[in-house]
This record gives sequence, structure tokens and C-alpha cells, in this order.
Amino acid sequence: MSRNASKPVYLAVVAALAMLCLLGLVKAAAAIGLHVPLDPNEGWNAYHAAAAMGAGPLYPAAGSYLVNNYPPLSFYLVGALARLVGDAIVAGRLVSLASFVFLLIALFAAARRMGANLAAALFAPLLFAGILLVFSDYVAMDDPQMLAQALAMGGFLILLREPRRAPAVLAAALLFVLAAFVKHNVVAQAVASTAWVALFDRRNALRLAAAGIGFLVIGLGLFHAVYGTGLLAHLITPRGYSLEDLRLLLSGWLEGCAVPLAGLAGLVVLGRRDRHVQFCALYAGLGLAIGVVFLGGAGVDINVLFDADLALSLGAALLLGKFAEGWRAPAAAAAMALPLLVPVVANAEAHEAWLHPLNQDSEMASADVAFLARHKGPAICEMLSLCYWAAKPAAVDVFNTGQAFDTGARSDRELVSRIVAQRYAVIQFDPDSPEPLGDNVRDAMQRAYRLDHEDDLGSFYVPR
Repeated sequence: MSRNASKPVYLAVVAALAMLCLLGLVKAAAAIGLHVPLDPNEGWNAYHAAAAMGAGPLYPAAGSYLVNNYPPLSFYLVGALARLVGDAIVAGRLVSLASFVFLLIALFAAARRMGANLAAALFAPLLFAGILLVFSDYVAMDDPQMLAQALAMGGFLILLREPRRAPAVLAAALLFVLAAFVKHNVVAQAVASTAWVALFDRRNALRLAAAGIGFLVIGLGLFHAVYGTGLLAHLITPRGYSLEDLRLLLSGWLEGCAVPLAGLAGLVVLGRRDRHVQFCALYAGLGLAIGVVFLGGAGVDINVLFDADLALSLGAALLLGKFAEGWRAPAAAAAMALPLLVPVVANAEAHEAWLHPLNQDSEMASADVAFLARHKGPAICEMLSLCYWAAKPAAVDVFNTGQAFDTGARSDRELVSRIVAQRYAVIQFDPDSPEPLGDNVRDAMQRAYRLDHEDDLGSFYVPR
């Protein structure tokens, strides 16, 4: 196939992927203002954003049933925006969507600076957006992951501009550290970028490393000065680890990323002396290694592999723009896009989920929030966004408390006594986790509470 003959095929693949991404973005944007829980993290983040604005301690004491194992920066940003929009979950979704859009623009710009042509550079953000929209629910979700990734990508984009000046290197280091103080799992880009620069520019690599360490030490010192404790003590919380969870999540990730991963391997063979190919290999390898280590942890999601997704997307742009000619470019693009397009188009359930307007979910959530609000007093919500929208005070972080009980790091005796005493007006557990706080809490609930109703958002218990 000649270059001219292959161009329409390539454009058709890009157009199909762009349409997929557009549909996903429209749906994500349309859900921002809805009181529909998208993930258990949303309410958790909202309560901490409120705490950052003075509603309570951002890092509760050790005896509390509330746990904060994230760095602080996102909570202040979302909390400040929530004062303007009136809802911390909506504010967090807006920050997430804006960060995602910035990531897409930065991916395109990075691919161009790395030598990809216009058409190939466009493929990078489309591939990344498709992977996240099809295989995760993090786009426009109230979670700091996207903000952290955007900050780190901003740092890398600065490093790509040549010649590298000292102020630019310092700015990149600052952005990398800010990203880590937004979400602590976003470190792969900083480490990979430093190692990459060291391959051909040792002076600036030393500047980058020294500035990064300096900013990190300053940040940790400020954290201790403000909160009176060390950040690491909060980040390391007890949780279970499962090799089976690791296998399942990794196999799910490979459904969408096996072909780009193979493409990167081929790219390394074809362009192993190319500086930018070397970066993609470093970044993907480190992002995948860190992600795999995290994946087996209880409650960990596919977001820990977003760095690997970014690296594979950049690698795809380089493969298409610098090393694939004639029929190879559309063939490679189609091979990478089909695992994203086929599940949505061919699978009826996935197709319906993408087009579902969430109206029914919104009505159900509104009814559950009203139910919680009618029952005066504190409540336990595993889906914390329901309690947040019902204006309930934060009472129990079900996941982290359950992990502390399960690992033996904390006794459940006090919480059991509270439940037996019917201290909570309502207790809500998710439908797929009937015993998130362990057997003793379950037994206490059976004695002191009765099931009021169940729906797709959970099981709701009230005192007997």
C-alpha cells in the first residue's frame, strides 16, 4: 500500500477513535453536576476537601475512624473551588476534567517536540483518552489522580524544550514534587525524566535531581510544621495484598494495552539509539513496574498504571510518525485502536453503558440521599458521597477502617459497642461488600439493625 493509499485508512482509524473519545468526554462532562456516585473515592475526597477549608482536621488523630492517606495539596485546591460552586464533589470533578484535557494537550505537544508528525502526534492523546475512557472511570471523577498526572506531564514538557536553562529545570523539578504532594503514586515520570536527562545532559540531570530532593525536603518539612506529624506516617496505612487481584487487574489492563506495549517493544528495536524512544522505554518500564507493585493492594485500582499508559501513548506517536511508513502506519494504528473500539461497539452492555444518560441513577441516588437526610444523626456510608450530599458529618471511613480491622492493626471492639448502642441513624454498605467491617461488626448489626431497603447503590440499615 502506497503512502497516498494508506492515508485514508489512517484517517478513518483516527476519526473512529476520536468519535469514541468525544462520546466518552461528553458523557463524563454531562455527569459532573449530577448527584450520582461515580466511585467510593468521591465522597472521601469531598470530606477531606471540606476539612482543608476548616470543617475538621485534615489529618485526623490515630484513634479516629476517619483516615487520610493522601498528600494534602488537592484538598486545598478542590476545597477552595467548592466554595465557589457549592459542592466539593462537583469541584473535584471539574478539576479532574480540566486536568485530563490539559493532559491530552500536553501529550500532543510532547509528541510533537519528540519528533512525531502532526497526524502521529494527534494519535497519542486519542489513544490515552480511549484507554482511560474505556477501561477506567477516572475521567471527570473527584479524585486527585488526574491533577497529579497533569502536573508531572507539565514538568516533562518543560524538559523537552531545548536548550535547557537552569530556571526551566528548577520549574520542572517543582512540578514533579507538586505532583507527588497531590498523589503519592505519581513518581514514575519524575524518576524516568531524571534518568533520561542523565543519559546526555548530566549537568542538568544533577540540577533536576538536586532541586527535586530539595523541594521534597522542604515540602516534608512544611507538612510537619503545619500538621505536627510526618507525611509518610499517614501515607502508609494497613491494607491487605492479593496476588489474585494483581493478576485480574493486570490482565484487564493488557486487554487495552497489550498492542501498544508490543508496539513499544518494536519501537525500541527500530529506534534504540533515538533519545525519545529511550525515554518512552524508561518511562513505560518504570511506570509498569511501580504499577504492578501497587496493583495487588486492597482497594487499588487501574489508575496506578496511568504512567505506563502515558508512556505507551507517546511511544505510539513515535512509532507511527518516525518509524512506520506506507501501510505500516495505518495497520499499527488500527491494531492499537481496535481493542478500544470493539468492546464499546460490539458489546451491547458496554454500548448501553456509554450512551446511558444516568437519569435513572440520579433518581435513585436522590431518593437515597433524601432517605439519609430524613434520619437525623450520624450515619455510616461506605459510599461516602451519599452521606456528603445528605449533609451528614463524616463518621467512618469504611474501607480504611475495615482494612485496619482485617490486618489486625486495630481492634473493632469500640465500633462494635457503638453499633450495639445504635449510635448511627443509618448504615449503608455497597451491594457487593456485605461485610466490609468484618464479622464482629456484621454480627452486631444483625442484633441492633434491620435492613430498610436495597438498590443498586447499596443496602441501607436502620436501628431495630
